[in-house]
Amino acid sequence: MTRPKGGYYKAELGEPHKFDPTFRGPVHQRGCTDVLCCVIFVIVILGYIVLGTVAWMHGDPRKVVYPTDSYGQFCGQQGTPNANKAILFYFNILQCANPTVLINLQCPTTQLCVSKCPDRFATYIDMQINYRRNKSYWEYYKQFCKPGFNYPDKPVSHVLRDEDCPPMIVPSRPFLQRCFPDFITRNGTLTVANQTIFKDGHGRIRSVVDLRDAANGITSLLDAKEVGIKIFEDYASSWFWILIGLVISMLVSLIFILLLRFTAGVLFWMVIFGVIAAVGYGIWHCYWEYSSLQGKPDSDITISDIGFQTDFRVYLQLSQTWLIFMISLAVIEAIIILVLIFVRNRVRIAIALLKEGSKAIGCIMTTLFYPIITFLLLALCIAYWAVTAVFLASSGDAVYKVMSTLPNCKYTNLTCDPETFSQSNVTKLCPGSQCTFAFYGGESLYHRYIFVLQLCNLLVFLWVVNFTIALGQCTLAGAFASYYWALRKPEDIPACPLASSFGRALRYHTGSLAFGALILSIVQFIRIILEYLDHKMKGAHNAFTRFLLCCLKCCFWCLERFIKFMNRNAYIMISIYGKNFCGSARDAFFLLMRNVMRVAVLDKVTDFLLFLGKLLISGSVGVLAFFFFTRQIPVIQEEVPSLNYYWVPLLTVIFGSYMIAHGFFNVYAMCVDTLFLCFCEDLERNDGSPSKPYYMPPGLHRILEKTDQAGKKCAVS
Repeated sequence: MTRPKGGYYKAELGEPHKFDPTFRGPVHQRGCTDVLCCVIFVIVILGYIVLGTVAWMHGDPRKVVYPTDSYGQFCGQQGTPNANKAILFYFNILQCANPTVLINLQCPTTQLCVSKCPDRFATYIDMQINYRRNKSYWEYYKQFCKPGFNYPDKPVSHVLRDEDCPPMIVPSRPFLQRCFPDFITRNGTLTVANQTIFKDGHGRIRSVVDLRDAANGITSLLDAKEVGIKIFEDYASSWFWILIGLVISMLVSLIFILLLRFTAGVLFWMVIFGVIAAVGYGIWHCYWEYSSLQGKPDSDITISDIGFQTDFRVYLQLSQTWLIFMISLAVIEAIIILVLIFVRNRVRIAIALLKEGSKAIGCIMTTLFYPIITFLLLALCIAYWAVTAVFLASSGDAVYKVMSTLPNCKYTNLTCDPETFSQSNVTKLCPGSQCTFAFYGGESLYHRYIFVLQLCNLLVFLWVVNFTIALGQCTLAGAFASYYWALRKPEDIPACPLASSFGRALRYHTGSLAFGALILSIVQFIRIILEYLDHKMKGAHNAFTRFLLCCLKCCFWCLERFIKFMNRNAYIMISIYGKNFCGSARDAFFLLMRNVMRVAVLDKVTDFLLFLGKLLISGSVGVLAFFFFTRQIPVIQEEVPSLNYYWVPLLTVIFGSYMIAHGFFNVYAMCVDTLFLCFCEDLERNDGSPSKPYYMPPGLHRILEKTDQAGKKCAVS
């Protein structure tokens, strides 16, 4: 079916807009849209502020920052008796069977704040024997006893019963501000201070393996802490050069955009062939490394045999590593070449759109800096959510529970009052029991629903974040639509198009943007819950449940991608016509369906070309950083800082460069999407006659008409 000029025909999907001689781009005489959703959004924001205020009133982040002793006092808090005692010490760590119990302060033993961890093996029995001839034994041991206890002659049985002092101390080191045994593996044997056995203070000889069982998994955490310290040191010594790398990536991105305005075709073909050449060089280099390692001793060891290593250079000595790199790069190379072969005729159209987009950005340069506003708003949202979550998690008063080493004590884990506990019958029925701090909480309505409030905090956070992103998309779309619908460019472009578009979006369409953001937020919220359930059910053996959960995750992932795509185009239509969200989404959907082939090819080709640009910028800056941090640039070898892991600043520069390029090219992507929808509207509204002229540039129209004619010839043949 041929389309009459001017767009006066009934399409199979929706009805195109009829010609409006007064239409001159984004509608300025607007009314507020989706008012109900706007009101709800404002009420939710006010409620979110109230939630944060209540959380700040009840919460205390010191409960998260500082460990707490058995009396509910913070270790290391300034202005308290524990100001110089920042480390938590466990009287009998053997009673703690799980490291998570230790970290959550649920260990059934007395916990005290100390200034330093023990550095030697000792028992209270040995101390009492040696104290009679040397007072220094008691002076050292009593710093791990209860404050104010100074009776070294008290019978051992009474001391251990009342838990005045620990029955033993072992060499320890602080981790997470808690004293844990200083495990060291020597020649495959687990030791503590070069010993494999120790006295437990009750007259028994124990193996250090018992300490390991009591603190299972702590050794790996300590190793992780050491790696973290080294990474922090690398950042501290290389932050200046990382910053220089990020500045270089920003300048390269700006230069790339400026060059794109004048030489989009040549530049993007250079990008395409540059990426192909770079990946081809990577394949050759991987093959060369693989060939050179053949025949060398220990090079044929597999990655699974050596396991995880913090020094990545170990993997580079394996031929399997280079083989994996070579195969991966070959697959990437094949995919790029095949994509270019199949869409070669559409690349010219994508380049024409990018040229027009570069012209639009050249006329509205302020759009390049709008992502900074979005970034600041998102940073504010994330900070508010994180602080509110911490205060909610730390809400509550100190809860004390009965802790007893007797297995048949019926009062164990019951709440108690430390001030009246000594006068209760519990101490008589369960000798040695204590009223010990357990956790922070409460029985009020607020404390019972803290988990629900955390979920509300997460949902509103997602809503506000998506609204911020939607506001940015609608603002940029309105500015670029003002450019497209100007018959004479740039003379007819209104003054301050970006500021005007931002004002229109915020004044008239807050409800519509909030509506679209809410739909997306609910889907993302469900996805987070599914991920949480999947994490909790990793050890489950019900195959059907795991399969169902996997299907749900896949479906909601696809749904989220679709909603993001539709929201983006709906916001473009909102910025042009000022309709509500549902009407704009419907118009955008039918418009895209009437141009489905152009959408499927042009949009993805454009995304592909922009992705190649991001890849080239981050890759080129990454290669420069690699040669710098590995001291392969002779001119500035002396300036390279000494690093534990050179990949720490290298990966930071690569990731940061990609994100910077992504921020700039996101503006381009929004520009191209807006121009594409405007072009489709232009074709349906106008026919190129003097009374109904096209608003698109003549060059873009010629390319698209040639493509359509070529497609018709192929269809006829």
